[in-house]
Amino acid sequence: MTRWGEPFRESGALATAAVVDQAQIAIVVIDRFSLLRYWNPFARELFGFVDGRDYAGLSLLDIGIHESDREHASQLARRVLRGEPWEGTFAVLRGDSTWIHVRAQAVPMRNESGEVDGITLIAREALRSGRVEEQYGLLERIGSRLSSSLEFDSTVRGVAGILVPQFADHCFIDLYDHDRLVRQVSMHAEGWTPPPRTWFDVGEEVRYPERHFVTQALRRLETVVSSEYLFETSPSSRSDQVSRQVGVTSAIAAPLRARGELLGVLTLALSGLSPRQKSTYGGFDRDLVGAIASRVALAIDNARLFEEERSTALAFQRSLLPSKLPSLDGLVIAHRYLPAGPLQAHGHGVQTQVGGDFYDAIPLSAGRVGLVIGDVEGRGPHAAAVMGQLRAALRAFALADREPADILRELDEWVRQLGQEDEDGGTWIPSVSCLYMVYDAWSRELSYANAGHAPPLLVTSDSVEKLDLEVTDRMLGVRAKGGAGEDVVYHQADLSLPTGATLVLYTDGLVDRRPVGGTPDPDRALGRLAERVSEVADKDVDEIAEAAVHSVPGELDDDTALMVVRTHYEALALREGWFRSEASTVGEARHLAANTFKEWGMDRDQAELACLLVSEIVTNVVIHATPHPVHREFTGAGVLDSETPSGFGGAADEFDEDWTDLLEAVAAEEADEPAESEDKEFLLRLRRGASAVWVEVFDNDLRLPRIRSAAADDEGGRGLYLVEQLASRWGSRPTPDGKAVWFEMPMHDDGVEEAEKDDEE
Repeated sequence: MTRWGEPFRESGALATAAVVDQAQIAIVVIDRFSLLRYWNPFARELFGFVDGRDYAGLSLLDIGIHESDREHASQLARRVLRGEPWEGTFAVLRGDSTWIHVRAQAVPMRNESGEVDGITLIAREALRSGRVEEQYGLLERIGSRLSSSLEFDSTVRGVAGILVPQFADHCFIDLYDHDRLVRQVSMHAEGWTPPPRTWFDVGEEVRYPERHFVTQALRRLETVVSSEYLFETSPSSRSDQVSRQVGVTSAIAAPLRARGELLGVLTLALSGLSPRQKSTYGGFDRDLVGAIASRVALAIDNARLFEEERSTALAFQRSLLPSKLPSLDGLVIAHRYLPAGPLQAHGHGVQTQVGGDFYDAIPLSAGRVGLVIGDVEGRGPHAAAVMGQLRAALRAFALADREPADILRELDEWVRQLGQEDEDGGTWIPSVSCLYMVYDAWSRELSYANAGHAPPLLVTSDSVEKLDLEVTDRMLGVRAKGGAGEDVVYHQADLSLPTGATLVLYTDGLVDRRPVGGTPDPDRALGRLAERVSEVADKDVDEIAEAAVHSVPGELDDDTALMVVRTHYEALALREGWFRSEASTVGEARHLAANTFKEWGMDRDQAELACLLVSEIVTNVVIHATPHPVHREFTGAGVLDSETPSGFGGAADEFDEDWTDLLEAVAAEEADEPAESEDKEFLLRLRRGASAVWVEVFDNDLRLPRIRSAAADDEGGRGLYLVEQLASRWGSRPTPDGKAVWFEMPMHDDGVEEAEKDDEE
């Protein structure tokens, strides 16, 4: 034979191509771009090529190289194209979804000028021949597999997947749970599954007879090979029958010991499930499995320790976040938190990552809702601790009905007080991005302030795009980094959301994921996120949240917080009216409230209580209303009020409820000063939610009310006390032109409803 495809000169009877076609070894030719150009019939059988599919021109990786070995195969190609031969083993996922290990030799192909322009790959199935060098290669592969994972399930299943079917037809891993031996892995060749209630299944407690070879291995703490009397000590007759039917010929049991503790046992067996040259294990196999078991035991122990540490860290992390958000009128919310993957820290091994991403939904006054998403710079326990303190402070400020910009200003000061000394003797202060929004479901108005956080996605029936935020200020904590004298002012703005709009709020961990073998591309990731969300935009919020967290592939190098907020107008109603601050209007305001509560279907008793409280807070307004409007401005430096009206003392004075001035006296004063009373007005606003009503009264008085203790002979001073005792919640908040006093009252008496249900039963 002189050239490829020419016959032998001596006989001329057999062409080289025919020899290659009949060879029981795979031959594959790849060009310098790693694209397939030729394969013989045995290669098609070995790699499990799918009939009818044309593999010509496909990449080497497309013949089914297992994902765990793709980088290995790429290195093979690069090395051979440099002119060096290569020999090694890699895993192949076949077309029928089974996978095997392939032993391959690769040599460079050179053209007439001597340049490498391709690769010839000669391959066969590995490990079934019993060759010693292949068995040592098995030990190397298992060590590599164990070192690549700290997750318990993937560790034990990965080892079993390497051993079956190349070295064994059956693999069992049983581990102790206290004093019980429980099966963790049961894997068999050729996809075979033992009949029910024969061999122990995963999750079942395993009990071996006293004379069983596994019991001997555990008692002696040494690897035991058994090729005789296998069926005489079976755990049960059904187990013995299945063992005979499948043709078990030999088995090895190796105890799993790590750090002086017996963790369990690894058992391997040969049977008639797959063809192989050897049918029994020998002394070399016993030593090899013993070495494998020691590595597996250490990996299992490490995985358990790591998962325990990770579980503790994540429990700490999740305890700092809301586990369940409250039911909110006008909103449906889904939330997700994804911890970052393990971090390979230089000199400190693999470490669990906790982070500082956070979210929250806070019920505010009169049915409004505070929505927050944020991210503390860095990772680790300190970032998580900063996040916990920051979220607690934000919630406290929000429940006090502070304005968004005012809250961020306070949080900026708070963050700078949480700094730590660094190695250079300075103070490290974390940077924190935070978006805080207040949503009013009745008006669909959204007030917000933004400290350097990415805008959420706005999902409507027509599109998915970034929410247009008019203002975005610097992150919290950056003032100290910028040096003395630098000031940060936080602004706020308002916008209206379309009917039925959905917001997707997220932290940068979602779009900064690192593709396998690549670098993060946030812009591209954001496009994938928007595309995936648009596909499920008409689904419920939980489905949108699931689609969002899985929309961007890649490694989780940073934790991720996500909230999906959908607005709706169901079960909401609003009615309001302006009234002059006169004694005669108290009855008018109460009449409006009574008619409205009746129209809304409120329980009669609840409506009467609510009308009583309406009278109390409206009376306070009539008595104490400021005759001239006062303007209040919320700035980055705080709340600035215009000049205090004469006769009311300082604007910072608290509203002191004093009932000594009765309504009759007020009416008399109004008669003496008719011109002045024309300027005094208040707004009564009634809101209905799914199960509660809110009452708000707005006036131009800057002073916030407080409860005072009334003496036995005082004629007043008990109004706000009644409000506190009878309402579900009550409070007051400053407004740009004065204040608002509000209370919440359930529409139905739960106690009455429960009693009625009991009577019916």
